[in-house]
Amino acid sequence: MDTARIAVVGAGVIGLSTAVCISKLVPGCSITIISDKFTPDTTSDVAAGMLIPHIYPDTPIHTLKRWFKDTFDHLYAIACSAEAADAGVHLVSGWQIFQSIPAEEVPFWADVVLGFRKMTEAELKKFPQHVFGQAFTTLKCETSAYLSWLEKRIKESGGLLLTRRLGNLWELQPSFDIVVNCTGLGSQQLAGDPTISPVRGQVLQVQAPWVKHFIRDGSGLTYIYPGASHVTLGGTRQKGDWNLSPDAQISRDIFSRCCVLEPSLHRACITKEKVGLRPVRPGVRLQKELLAHGGQRLPVVHHYGHGSGGISVHWGSAMEAARLVSECVQARRTPSPTSKL
Repeated sequence: MDTARIAVVGAGVIGLSTAVCISKLVPGCSITIISDKFTPDTTSDVAAGMLIPHIYPDTPIHTLKRWFKDTFDHLYAIACSAEAADAGVHLVSGWQIFQSIPAEEVPFWADVVLGFRKMTEAELKKFPQHVFGQAFTTLKCETSAYLSWLEKRIKESGGLLLTRRLGNLWELQPSFDIVVNCTGLGSQQLAGDPTISPVRGQVLQVQAPWVKHFIRDGSGLTYIYPGASHVTLGGTRQKGDWNLSPDAQISRDIFSRCCVLEPSLHRACITKEKVGLRPVRPGVRLQKELLAHGGQRLPVVHHYGHGSGGISVHWGSAMEAARLVSECVQARRTPSPTSKL
C-alpha cells in the first residue's frame, strides 16, 4: 500500500485537530502541517476557548449538535485524565444571563453540557438588569496550551510542521497527493471564497483569581471567563474590520461592561489586550473539491469558516473532515475510469 502524502494547510485549532483525526483514521499516510503562523501567533490563540456553541445559518442544527457533542466528549475525557493540565482543558461552571426571556429557554446543546438548569430567583439577584438565566458546567480550553498539545500529538505520530506562506493551493502539487484547507480567512485568497470575511474580536486578560464562575450575557457580546492563569474579559463583534491592533477605548468599554456584571473586577489588574479576526461565513465549509490544471489533478478537502465557534465544534467537524480525506485516499488507491472524488 503506497503512502498518501497529505498536506494540512493552517495550524489553528481546526488544522491541528484535523491532522490528528486524519492520523487516527487514515493508516499509511504522511501528514505535513503547512502554515505561515503557529501557536502562539494564530487566531485560535486569542480565543477564550469556552465550549458554548454558536449557530451558523447554513449549517443544520442536528449537524452542529453532533459536532458539539463529539467535541465535548473528546475534551471531557482529557479533562478527566492526567493530560488535563498539559492540554489546558478544565471544567468551569457559571451563568448565561438574559435581559429578556429568550425564544429558546432550553437550547439545543442543553443535554450535552453538565447540569443544565434554569437559574433561581436568588441567583438572578446578582444580576439586577437581567430577568432570565441558565446555569451549567461546560469545558474551557486554554487555547495556546491545547494547540501545543495537539502539535505534540502530531509529531508523535510522525507528522511534520512546516512554516511556509502559500500563494495558492496548487503550489503543493506534485509534492502532495491530497490537500486539506484549514486556512480560515486565508481561504479568501487560497480558495477564492468571497463569502468569508473577518469579524474582529478584542479581549482583555486580567488577574482576578477570586473570580471562579463564568458569566456570559446572552447576546454573547459581554463575557467573563475564568481560566487557569487569568480571566478573559470580552468582547467585540466588528464585521469587516481587519485591524489587529488593540483599541484603548474598546478596552475601557469592555472593562466597564464586565464590571457591571461582576463589580469585584474593579480591583483586577489588566495584563494583556488581544485581538483576533474570526473567519465568518454563512456556514462551515466542509467539502471535497478536485483541482485540475494541465492534465494534473489535486484533491482538496475544505474545512474552514467556523467563525467564533471553532473551539466548540472543532473535534466533531475534524472527524468529519478526516472521513472525507479517507474517501480521497480510497479513491486514489482504487482508481477506475469512472471514479469520482
